[in-house]
Amino acid sequence: MEKRNIMLVIGGTGKTGRRVVERLRERGVDVRVGSRTGDPAFDWEDRTTWAPAVRGMKAAYVTYYPDLAFPGVSDIIADFSAVAAAEGVEKLVLLSGRGEEGALASERAVQDSGVRWTIVRCNWFNQNFDESFFLGAVREGVISIPAGDAVEPFVDAEDIADVVVASLLEDGHDGQVYELSGPRLLSFEDVAEELSGATGRRVVYQPVSPEEYGEMLEKEGLPQDFVELFTVILDGRNASLTDGVTRALGRPPRDFKDYAAAAAATGVWE
Repeated sequence: MEKRNIMLVIGGTGKTGRRVVERLRERGVDVRVGSRTGDPAFDWEDRTTWAPAVRGMKAAYVTYYPDLAFPGVSDIIADFSAVAAAEGVEKLVLLSGRGEEGALASERAVQDSGVRWTIVRCNWFNQNFDESFFLGAVREGVISIPAGDAVEPFVDAEDIADVVVASLLEDGHDGQVYELSGPRLLSFEDVAEELSGATGRRVVYQPVSPEEYGEMLEKEGLPQDFVELFTVILDGRNASLTDGVTRALGRPPRDFKDYAAAAAATGVWE
């Protein structure tokens, strides 16, 4: 008997996960939200929750917080992939990090799992500025990060979700590694200017040292591993545009200016 079209979305309340859940449900797919409060619950730190969460699923979208590049995470992804395969999951779509050597081992774990797979690599999300890391900074008018004058191809979570859903539901995406980017390279100073224009008030970029950023993370209760991660991925390795969105979807990616205007219209930065 063919398995029902039911899918697990790990991190189904997060930036990309909730968008994937919404899109799948709009297309009539049964979705199981993988979270600590889900039914059944899913918790990366409690391996006993893994098998019940993937049992009966046809496919799964796999996201890991805080980041795949952190030490030891690839072993977790390998063990989870083995559990998913043993439970009969047919397809895994992994959200990975563009330019993160530490994430490659997690990608290989999924690729070696024995099930069909798609890898979706991204770096800086537009939505980091209104849904997570930098929401408070934009409201206060000062974005501080150890980025120097690095440029990044900021990608929109809406595009990521569209690529993930296509990879889960449509033919032609198995075995593909999609590196996603937006249509422009932007420095954080450029981002501050775009946000200033969208909000109608001054937002500035204030570069800080890794040590200063570590102190900021400590105050926010965020992992210190982000200091090393940001220092590495902001060294210019991702300062190029990719065709991942167009290759997967047949359309261009969303521009940061459009994102900023839409986010500002919600009043999130007021």
